[in-house]
Amino acid sequence: MSHAEQIPQPPAPMPAPEPAKKKKPIYKRAWFWIVVVLAVIIVSAVSSTSGGSTASSTPKSSAATTSQQQNKTEDTAKASQAPATPDVPQEYKSALAKAKTYSGMMHMSKQGIYAQLTSEADQFKPEAAQYAVDNLQADYNANALAKAKTYQQTMNMSPAAIQQQLTSEADQFTQDEAAYAVQHLNQ
Repeated sequence: MSHAEQIPQPPAPMPAPEPAKKKKPIYKRAWFWIVVVLAVIIVSAVSSTSGGSTASSTPKSSAATTSQQQNKTEDTAKASQAPATPDVPQEYKSALAKAKTYSGMMHMSKQGIYAQLTSEADQFKPEAAQYAVDNLQADYNANALAKAKTYQQTMNMSPAAIQQQLTSEADQFTQDEAAYAVQHLNQ
């Protein structure tokens, strides 16, 4: 054996790694926003169709929920058939549309809707918010009852605690609306 064969040769130099492509942050990718939008649509659809009922509800309460949903659908259809009012400012119309959402999906009280519309989040003028709550055709007893059922099912609150919560600064239902909700909780 020759002397050259016994000396180990240094390993061949590795090629320099190619610089990694800079990836966009996840929030700058189109697919991310598509997923977020779809998730929001699904969550809002599920929450609006479930009406706070659970799978273990009795057939009687399912029928009542279905009846309430039909009534809301009829009310919405009647509201959408109202004659066009071109003399009403667009801000007022927008406030009314937002108020319909707050009443129909979030089951808010009249005072709660007004407060939300004039809050820093929505920033409607007080006149627009007042127009919205004055022209909103909502059943605030039904809204209070829907909120009460949510509190009962998700937070296991007692009727007295539910009534106190409904009339609190957070929910702002009237005493009569809260009493109606508690009285009709288990019907």
